Parts: sequence; structure tokens; C-alpha cells
Amino acid sequence: MKLQTASVLLGSAAAASPSMQTRASVVIDYNVAPPNLSTLPNGSLFETWRPRAHVLPPNGQIGDPCLHYTDPSTGLFHVGFLHDGSGISSATTDDLATYKDLNQGNQVIVPGGINDPVAVFDGSVIPSGINGLPTLLYTSVSFLPIHWSIPYTRGSETQSLAVSSDGGSNFTKLDQGPVIPGPPFAYNVTAFRDPYVFQNPTLDSLLHSKNNTWYTVISGGLHGKGPAQFLYRQYDPDFQYWEFLGQWWHEPTNSTWGNGTWAGRWAFNFETGNVFSLDEYGYNPHGQIFSTIGTEGSDQPVVPQLTSIHDMLWVSGNVSRNGSVSFTPNMAGFLDWGFSSYAAAGKVLPSTSLPSTKSGAPDRFISYVWLSGDLFEQAEGFPTNQQNWTGTLLLPRELRVLYIPNVVDNALARESGASWQVVSSDSSAGTVELQTLGISIARETKAALLSGTSFTESDRTLNSSGVVPFKRSPSEKFFVLSAQLSFPASARGSGLKSGFQILSSELESTTVYYQFSNESIIVDRSNTSAAARTTDGIDSSAEAGKLRLFDVLNGGEQAIETLDLTLVVDNSVLEIYANGRFALSTWVR
Repeated sequence: MKLQTASVLLGSAAAASPSMQTRASVVIDYNVAPPNLSTLPNGSLFETWRPRAHVLPPNGQIGDPCLHYTDPSTGLFHVGFLHDGSGISSATTDDLATYKDLNQGNQVIVPGGINDPVAVFDGSVIPSGINGLPTLLYTSVSFLPIHWSIPYTRGSETQSLAVSSDGGSNFTKLDQGPVIPGPPFAYNVTAFRDPYVFQNPTLDSLLHSKNNTWYTVISGGLHGKGPAQFLYRQYDPDFQYWEFLGQWWHEPTNSTWGNGTWAGRWAFNFETGNVFSLDEYGYNPHGQIFSTIGTEGSDQPVVPQLTSIHDMLWVSGNVSRNGSVSFTPNMAGFLDWGFSSYAAAGKVLPSTSLPSTKSGAPDRFISYVWLSGDLFEQAEGFPTNQQNWTGTLLLPRELRVLYIPNVVDNALARESGASWQVVSSDSSAGTVELQTLGISIARETKAALLSGTSFTESDRTLNSSGVVPFKRSPSEKFFVLSAQLSFPASARGSGLKSGFQILSSELESTTVYYQFSNESIIVDRSNTSAAARTTDGIDSSAEAGKLRLFDVLNGGEQAIETLDLTLVVDNSVLEIYANGRFALSTWVR
């Protein structure tokens, strides 16, 4: 195995973590073994694991990302999220690196109206909607509980409108009933929420709609039949009426894409569905249609598990009309392989926006994923009160169509039910070109992360597998590591594994490595946290995600594709990106 380059880059916000920390009138000595952290005073662990380069509220629990849009009057990009289960909060950014809290930690919309007496769930914004103002279509909730495993209470989820006239600081609900008053007639749904508004000229053509018509998909499913997206079309200029166009995509209960290897399970219920079109540069309204989708339910093939098992997936497909319009998948994969990574939501970021104007970027689709903290881990005993915040949004990601050229035409490239597809072949060269979803950190965000001090390790060749030794290691818990590893042909199908040890001391360490036997990037957290030995609810299980390194022709010679890794460590948050098409995020406390 040859380590080609390994650069460790410290973000400009990096600072050494103190060995002693004072908060809430208590001094914590980080040089001794940790006690049971749940016995410490409330708020005393506020800074201990808190990230600095990620979006999260000043305190409390962050939830699903939603309510993103570019304000056409200012060019600012708005990033929203559920906050403390009592509404949606929002921040603005002009560079995708720094964010301004719009309401000093308070929500821009809260429940309590006639349509939403119980809760406000996810919503999506039409940037120039009613009277040319940002208009939010959101799920207004009247009854709880709602869960795919229990009978659905009709009227519990409706879709309502709210408008902002103050730059997004507040969204005022219209004094009227819901514009979509419930699920379609006689549909026994598992859920009916998270409307996502979008425009698509392919749908305009198929459905004979006016140009630039707005559509919305609402996520959910049908009891005993499986998860689904329900498609609606704007019917009038004031967005008061929405026409139901059918289940444009549905899957059988707890089925999979292929055998489930590359894209988990469709499970029992869809949540937070987004629909958008991409080309190799970014967003293109005439491009290939994708959806990101949260799947809720079981990871078991037969018996439903009534636990918080969620997958965050993407899917590409074809749209056709045979009576009703339908979406048919042609490839699917994980948007993020992390166990706690869920509920992604994105939005078109036009080239005319302030972030894109500054960076010279084209039209893009930017997506945020929620790292849910201890919520899905069902971590009884986690020191939630001591930390006084839960979860974070992950770094913004640019999504695009990724082409992989010069791939050897063999069974590895031709596998069906995968997260890629063959788009062209060259029989004379014995190669194919593959296509998949490209996933990368937004360029502005990455540039800001890499703007600080950096150092580079020299190239070296290792003759045995294992953890690559550093000659120099970061002393802080805030850094970016990039590395390229190449492997000999004999590695294919072998037990070889190699990677890096980070956040390492004589007592704690986290190991990230690639393992050929199951084509996976693995995060070994068994020794990550000394606190896990004294405090319940700090998960130390391994995380893993699959990544195939293809056989490629390089200068006429056949070789295994180079593993191109980027690791972002932001205190307790670890994000791993590989080969422009893989992401896995987790906690390293």
C-alpha cells in the first residue's frame, strides 16, 4: 500500500481544547478519569463536545433541516431547522461558512394556531410566493402520536401556508384553513408530512402544466403496502389550491433497492423527501431527476423493529406518464452512512445568490443532513442536561452527477442493484464509464476550513496493513485530514485494511480504515471515549459504510482505484468523505 499524500489542515477557528474547563460554577479536570457525567451540574459540559464549524442553535435540541431558500431581495441563503420540538429556527449565510442567527435562538414559526395547535413539522419555501414574498408550505399538526406502526388519526397532519415580510425573521400564518387538508381520500396512510416544493420542466411537459409551475411531494406511505411520495401541483397563482397527482413513487413494505447492499431498506415510511435535477456541474432543471429520502422502520427483512432505525438515502430515476405520472428508480445509495445521520433537506442555490456570486459557483443543489445526537441512539443515561444541547447539522454538501471514467468492464462495474450505473462502454479498451451521485463539501465551506495552518506528510510506501503512522499529528480537536491511498492488485478480496488513528492519546483513540474484505470504510469507536466507561448512553459501537474501489485503467495499466479520503474533525463531530461519492458522519466524544 502506498500513502501518496496526507495533508492535515487546521481550520482558522481551531484552538486547543483546555485541560480544565469552568462552567456553571464547576471545575472539570480533564486530566483525570471521568466520573459518571450525568452526576455533574446542568450545563457543565456545554463546551466539552460542542462543534465550532457546524450549524446548531445556542442551546436545546436541533431537529430536521428545513425551510431553506435564497431570498431574492438580499441574495442571502437561509438555513432552517426544527428546534426544541416547538417550531422552526433559521439562520442566514452569505458564504456557507459563517451564519447569522435570525432570532437570537428563537423560532421563526411556532405551533399554536388553529391549524397547528400541537406542532409545526418540516416545511419548504417558495422564495417568491404570495405577493412576491417568501412563502412557507409546512406540516401543521393537530394530533399526536403519529408513527408508521400505529393506526393513523385522520386530520393529524395537514399542510398550511405562512409568509415572511421581514427578511425571514418571522413567518406569519395565513388566517385560513390548510391548503392541503389531509391525505388523499380513502388512503390509509402511515404519515403525510414534510412537503417539499420544487419546479421541474420535465413535469411541466408531461403534465401540460404552465412553465415554472410549482409542485410538492409529501412523504409518507400506506399501511400494509409500503412507503410513498404523494405528488401535488400548484393550481392557482396564490397557492391556495393544490391538485393531487397520485403516488408518483411507492415501494413495497420493507423492500430494498437490489439486495439492500448499497442502499439499505425502503422500510415502512418515507420522510423528508426532496426532489431536484442535477448534471455534472450541479443543479440543472433539465437534468437527471434525484430524490433524497429518509426511510423509517426496520433493518430486518421480516420482523418490524419498533425502534428508531432510520436510513438517509438518495435515489435517481426516470419520470414517465401512463395515465398518472410516475418515478421509477434506476440507482440508489446512502446520502450518509452514519447511524445518527438523517432527515436531509436541501435547496437550489442559484449562481446569483451571495455565496455563489462570491465564489463564482454555478447553480447548485445544497443539502444539509441532521446528526441527531443521542435521540436515535435511544441513549438512556446520556448527560443531556449537562451538555444542554443535542445534535447538529452537518456541513453543507454540493450534490451533482458524478462520472467515473476508464473503469475496467468486469463484474464489479456491472453489479445490478448498485449505487451506480453504466452509461457508456468502450469494447476496444475493455472499459466503461459509470455514473453515480457526487457528494462533496460545499466549496466555500471547504475553503474556509482549509484557510488556516497546514502541514503535509511525505509520501511513503508501507509493506504491511494497519494504521498509517504520522510523523506529526494535530494537537487540537479541530482539523481536516486529506489523504490518498493506493493499493496493489493483490489487495482485492484480501483481508488487507489500512487507515488512520485520530484524536489519539495513551488512553483514547478513534481508528478510521478501509477494509477490502467487505469493501467498507469503518470507524472503530471502541476506544474513542473514556467517559463511555463510566457514563451510560455514550455509544461506542463501530460505524461503517460501503465503498467499492473499482479496477481502472491508469496510463494503460490496470490498477485499483485510489482511495481519496477527507476527514473533518470538529470536536466531537467526525465527517468522512471519499472519492467524491461517499459520506459517513458520526460522533467521536
